[in-house]
Amino acid sequence: MRATVRHLSQGVAIYGAGDAAVQIVNLLLLPVYVRVLSKEDYGSLGVVLAIEMIARIVSRWGLDGAFMRYYHDRPAGGPLERLTSTIVWFIAGADVIVFGVALAASGWIGARFSFQPPHLLALRLMLVNTFLISLTFVPYHSMRLRHEAATYSGLVFARSLGTLLLRIALILWLRWNIAGVFAADVIMTVILLPILWRWFAPLVRGVFSWNELGTVLRFGLPRLPHGLAQAGLDAGNKLLLNRYISREALGVYQNGFTLGTGVRFFTSAFETAWAPFYYATAKQPDGRMVLAKMATYGFAVLSVIVALSVAVSREAVLLFLKPEYLGAVRVIPLIALGMAMQGAYLLASIGLNLTSRTQYYPVATFAALAVGLGSGLVLMPRYGITGAAIAFAASGFTQALVAFGFARHFFPIPFEAGRILRVIASATVAAVAAIWLVPDMHPLVSFSLRALVTVLTFLLLLAGSGFLRKTERAFALEMLGRLRRKRVALNDAGAE
Repeated sequence: MRATVRHLSQGVAIYGAGDAAVQIVNLLLLPVYVRVLSKEDYGSLGVVLAIEMIARIVSRWGLDGAFMRYYHDRPAGGPLERLTSTIVWFIAGADVIVFGVALAASGWIGARFSFQPPHLLALRLMLVNTFLISLTFVPYHSMRLRHEAATYSGLVFARSLGTLLLRIALILWLRWNIAGVFAADVIMTVILLPILWRWFAPLVRGVFSWNELGTVLRFGLPRLPHGLAQAGLDAGNKLLLNRYISREALGVYQNGFTLGTGVRFFTSAFETAWAPFYYATAKQPDGRMVLAKMATYGFAVLSVIVALSVAVSREAVLLFLKPEYLGAVRVIPLIALGMAMQGAYLLASIGLNLTSRTQYYPVATFAALAVGLGSGLVLMPRYGITGAAIAFAASGFTQALVAFGFARHFFPIPFEAGRILRVIASATVAAVAAIWLVPDMHPLVSFSLRALVTVLTFLLLLAGSGFLRKTERAFALEMLGRLRRKRVALNDAGAE
């Protein structure tokens, strides 16, 4: 069991290190960006990012998941090169048509959203970049499936760092407005594509198989409406809100949404490592039990991040934004909760992938979309950005619950409900305790103290509630002992 935990945690750490490091730097630069970009700019940025989420799903036609599913296990019996080539040529042909039409219609789309010229340019650059990256899942998935985690993380880090530096230059120095965000993306994509050819070249040939296409489309196409609905949970939320509030208020919501997505530091890395892990683990004799335990640990991480987001929401706004953005404080905890529910969905729905029952994904996601947009229609006109955040959280809860119901039917996993409830209760008490015990002080001091109190309270409550099993307590004590010995060794080395 220890080896299993170590394997997954190392995968999460390696996959997430590069991306998370740059996301943190990006967050630290937010105080600089808000002095250059107006609330209206951020509102328009939120709209373009919402459209981008939908465009990215369309660009891959659900076949990125099919590539991973059949990389090792190909029902058609053909070589991997034929499978990959079929996917590549289909996506390339389809996307030329779709994105050609989208670019031709970009002027109409910009007028529909009352974009200023820099915002329209941002929209067009986003469409170009989305088209260019539509096939990059082939090399990236290949790295993951071949356990080249360090290479994957290195490339992600290099791309993220390069994009970050370009955005600083284009937004802060050249004042390209939000067009600089997407111009940086295009430049880095053009630089990166020749580097990724090393992983493309062995897999792509001048061949095409209708049988292979039928196989991957049967797996992938049911994921397309699911993916569109998934994007609609975030994108539709902002596009609908745009109807009821000013672009400036939408800018407040956009930045509150950004500060509420701290959960994604974990889920983006976890999702990358999780899929190869559960595909391999499910085949083992004790696979279901192992997956249940890993899910419990996943819930624990999600819960403590949400607790932190709740405890430090006010301080985060004052540190990273401006006092004029304090309206985002009531948004951040709800967005964090919604994001955590999306993480719970990743944990609860794996049975659908493992049994190739992907046709049920759209059911769960469309149910979530209906709840999110339906409640948004009621709440947004009256409560504005708070109503939008409540609708977002409700959609995440619905998606996780419905997907869990289907997955449990086809591939039951003995999730540890009692332990998960202890995790949630401990996180809730920890957040409330941090807010109650630590008074409002200088934002940096309050931020640090409330974060510390939240984490310590969470850990103490878990330990006191009997959450840890005997083997887990022994493992934790062993890790603490190792850390203590390393610290002593470092001190001795320093003394010499």
